[in-house]
Amino acid sequence: MSDYESKIQRLIGRWEGKKAEEAEVIEQHKRKAERDGLRQTQTHTNPNASVETFRENLDTPVVDKCDVLIVGGGPAGISAALAAARTSTKESPIDVLILERFGCFGGVITTVGMETLGWYRYEGCTVDSEGIGKELERVSKRMGGSDRKWAFNDSECLDTENFKFIADTLLTESGCRTLLHTAFVDAIMDPEDPNKLIGVAVENKSGRGIIKASRVVDCSGDADVAARAGSRFTKLNRKDAMGLTTVFNVVGVKKDDFLKHIEEKPATYTDWSKTWQQDTTGKEDDLKSPYMQDEFEELNSSKKEKKEPISFGGSWSALTEKGEATNLNLVHLKGFDPLNAQDLTKAEIMGRKGVMEAVAALKKTVPGFDDIKLRNVAMTMGIRDSRKIIGKYNLTGRDVASQAKFEDTIGVFPEFIDGYNILILPTTGRFFEIPLRCLQPDTDNLFVAGRCCAGDMVSHAAMRNMMACTVTGQGAGVAAAISFRNKELGSKVNIKDVQAELVRQEVNIHGYVGAGAEWASGMASGIKSKI
Repeated sequence: MSDYESKIQRLIGRWEGKKAEEAEVIEQHKRKAERDGLRQTQTHTNPNASVETFRENLDTPVVDKCDVLIVGGGPAGISAALAAARTSTKESPIDVLILERFGCFGGVITTVGMETLGWYRYEGCTVDSEGIGKELERVSKRMGGSDRKWAFNDSECLDTENFKFIADTLLTESGCRTLLHTAFVDAIMDPEDPNKLIGVAVENKSGRGIIKASRVVDCSGDADVAARAGSRFTKLNRKDAMGLTTVFNVVGVKKDDFLKHIEEKPATYTDWSKTWQQDTTGKEDDLKSPYMQDEFEELNSSKKEKKEPISFGGSWSALTEKGEATNLNLVHLKGFDPLNAQDLTKAEIMGRKGVMEAVAALKKTVPGFDDIKLRNVAMTMGIRDSRKIIGKYNLTGRDVASQAKFEDTIGVFPEFIDGYNILILPTTGRFFEIPLRCLQPDTDNLFVAGRCCAGDMVSHAAMRNMMACTVTGQGAGVAAAISFRNKELGSKVNIKDVQAELVRQEVNIHGYVGAGAEWASGMASGIKSKI
């Protein structure tokens, strides 16, 4: 074992010692399919409160049927839908439907304003899975939706408004059917097999309806379908879960003044520890980072004194020629439950107020920002942490940090960990394989993709990232389509067929292919040029 490998394993070991009891496994009880009886009012009393309940007698119409249903239209959902649709052939057609609760596809990209699928990427040093994630970047660039790089490395910055149209175009051209403004509300189980999912209940402006589906891919971000279907999951308490963030953009930056400021006072990843307690391997510490923290010292002191659950500081993404500073990831809220509507409401309101305070602080403290104006606030907060399913296999931090390989790999992701006080950047060419089993909950004909796939906290700090979500989305979409085409249960899908289709779709399922010794030996010198 090399010195670096020993160091990273010690780091993971220290973390495991701190977090030995990380989360309670929550058993979801299967709900009865029958909803008979007259609508009535009942009162249920518990030691804490009196809850008035209604029993509804519902005859819900079947409004649609499909072969593969994708619930959620973010990076995972788009990837799952495209992958499933591309698995379809004239000889074996597959009807794919994707639904989304908002009025646009894109998820965290378009509704939260996160511009970078892979902000961690250092060219020549980072292994990618290729596939649909990289395609989204290439297509965005070709369609005028990506015209700049993330500060200090080689990651593409997507135009989050343009991406709405790009997502529409890709999904429509794939032959996938789309349904916006539609919320998932319940899982429909097979009356003869309560562990088998046969569709979902949805609600929209047209009313309530059932969509019957042979296979379902849960890309909700919160494992909503899996939870309603009775699948087991883990969930951290408010104290241990990662915080929420309200992202915003500003205009009117005097570019030359600001660039001079960051050149005279460059920030590195060491500075992140001013906001978050953080462990690294050491190789990250001197890399430049688009980071602001000291600028909010007065504001943070005031909030801390008032014991408000909000803090300021973090990263910015890019600065355009027209003086737009985008993807300002500077307003963070802690102690809110993203599965509680009251908590979400309070956090959204507090976050928007925080944005106004952050803009005022930036005007006061940052050269070149003295005349900025708020351009926009994200339409919803960024959520890092909620449910994680219990899968057929639960990925671990040691898998991520030891270049784990699996017979049922559906793609790879670089050794990149960002969360729970750990930051490891993928500057060494190391990577791990992602097994299909971590996308398979204990509900049949259901696959789960995105940040709610199965794993512990450290693996989640890797898998929650958008490019990883595209990998699991594409893998789940292909697996769902193949299991339908082969007339196999989702839990029994032939992994060789899945892998063959993923390779046909240009997914790198086993790591960097054809790199050779020259590429490997060049990584060390490559990273020096990025410092």
